[in-house]
Amino acid sequence: MRNLLLTMAIFVLPIIANAHGCIKGAAVGGVVGHVAGHHAVAGAAVGCVIGHHRATVKEREAAQNAAQSQAGSGNTTGSSPSH
Repeated sequence: MRNLLLTMAIFVLPIIANAHGCIKGAAVGGVVGHVAGHHAVAGAAVGCVIGHHRATVKEREAAQNAAQSQAGSGNTTGSSPSH
């Protein structure tokens, strides 16, 4: 059984490494799950999902802001800005 768990951990490690926000979310979720009735594993799993989702949303917003700032800098007409 221990060998099976070790093997699973080794195969899952690259997946977790690519899941941005998962580690932080799992840590917070594990603590909250433990405090809320000894459900640390379930809390860690849910925290991982939520942390990954929040990191994905943050990356998407950063990409949109970068695209908007590039589009905004490309619209210079040579005239001075009016305030």
